Amino acid sequence: MVIDCHTHMVRYESFTPGYRRFLENYRPDYFGAFMGRYDNPANVDAMLEAAGVECAVVMAEPTPLTTGMASTEYVVDFCRRSRRLIPFASFDPFLTPNLPEELERAVKELGCRGLKLYPSYQYFAPNDAKLYPLYAKAQELDIPVTFHTGSSVFPGARLKWADPLLLDDLATDFPRLRVLMAHGGRPFWYDRAAFLARLHPNFYLELSGLPPRKLLTYFPELERIADKTLFATDWPALPTDIDQNIADFSALPLSDRAKRLILEENARRVLQL
Repeated sequence: MVIDCHTHMVRYESFTPGYRRFLENYRPDYFGAFMGRYDNPANVDAMLEAAGVECAVVMAEPTPLTTGMASTEYVVDFCRRSRRLIPFASFDPFLTPNLPEELERAVKELGCRGLKLYPSYQYFAPNDAKLYPLYAKAQELDIPVTFHTGSSVFPGARLKWADPLLLDDLATDFPRLRVLMAHGGRPFWYDRAAFLARLHPNFYLELSGLPPRKLLTYFPELERIADKTLFATDWPALPTDIDQNIADFSALPLSDRAKRLILEENARRVLQL
């Protein structure tokens, strides 16, 4: 079975005009039949089951300046009505009065299994000491933290905050914190993300939003770092369905061991499933 470490809600509480155009470019029927179908948790479960996906992480996304609003509570409510979806919390660092307290509530009361942060959408440096109490709480709770790294095409995104190198300080200051580098630093910093995954025991390359057929071009040493890499799609914001994404990855000239690690075993360990 496959574990997808990065998906999103089909319907947000609100969308920015730029994100709406982005989604419609991928799927002309996004705000019609597609959303009507997958706004139902049972239909998401059925789609994942047919694709061979045991479970999928759903990211909260409180980023009203770039994509829209999908609050932690909103995502948790949807996931609770599903058999295969795992919620990750997210907070705006500038609008949340007590980040450690909110994270603890999200994990212990709402059932979130991790945290997602969007430095380039929410305008903060991930190594800013103001965020350190949040990371300390995540380390204490023993949950992974996924960071958006690399490019975004939405109006309002500020790419300078998405450099994976800004995460390097966390490896020293929070050595037990599991850090997942979403999108692998695309496209400017593939090499940095891969090196950090190799260098730091608790850093992982996460493949969301990347076409599987190109992965060995982006990461020539993917076989070597298979034990530090996590399969992820970024669904629904991708031009293919999840089953095709899995098929394209499975066709890569990697060893069976590397494929098992990336598709399932690493995620099972990192997410503590």
